[in-house]
Amino acid sequence: MRIKELGPHLTQITKWPVAFPMNCYLVQEEDGLTLVDSTFSSPAGDVAALAKRLGKQLRRVALTHAHGDHVGGVAGLRAMFPRVEVSISERDARLLAGDKALLATEPQTTVKGSFLRVDWKPDRLLKPGDRLGSLEVVASPGHTPGHVAFLDVRDRALIAGDAFQTRGGIAVSGDLRLLFPFVAWATWNKPAALTSAQALRALNPSLLAVGHGEALSNPGTDIDQAIESARKAFS
Repeated sequence: MRIKELGPHLTQITKWPVAFPMNCYLVQEEDGLTLVDSTFSSPAGDVAALAKRLGKQLRRVALTHAHGDHVGGVAGLRAMFPRVEVSISERDARLLAGDKALLATEPQTTVKGSFLRVDWKPDRLLKPGDRLGSLEVVASPGHTPGHVAFLDVRDRALIAGDAFQTRGGIAVSGDLRLLFPFVAWATWNKPAALTSAQALRALNPSLLAVGHGEALSNPGTDIDQAIESARKAFS
């Protein structure tokens, strides 16, 4: 694991930073800590050490989407923190339960990516506009039908999950980067991903924190370039 402080409220925890970076993010709140995503295997030991250093308890685990490299660590976290609240979007909870059927109102493209069988259920189902402490839930479908991002309303740091990647070059989900093609390969619907990227850009984030790759400060210009690249790639 690699641990990197990104600001007064936000810490990036990265599993396999060289070979296949998977990020989760620890957010400090007045009442404790929120962990966004959990990588493929449990970061519980690192989270416990950070929580002890900060003098705070882990209160919440919030998931951007249901792919295995984001939800796989939840079981270990629940074992170490049995009272933690686990949340995921209402839509991706169906994927988490093994139901890949699409709604009639959704683009009828195949749901892609790796999903794990889990022996737990989320405690809370999220909808756009919900709050988890300082984090506002923002709909960002495309990578999966129920993908969400989290905007910290204190400083406008955006934890975007796989709506973007920065490993291999910044890209909108679905826009292939040969040095790290896995996000694109696992993307459900490219037009929806592009629409979500534009909506996230409109939030004017101060920092972009993604599931795979380094975080970017003042990311507006980089996001604009990624959106333009995706427009060309998806046309």
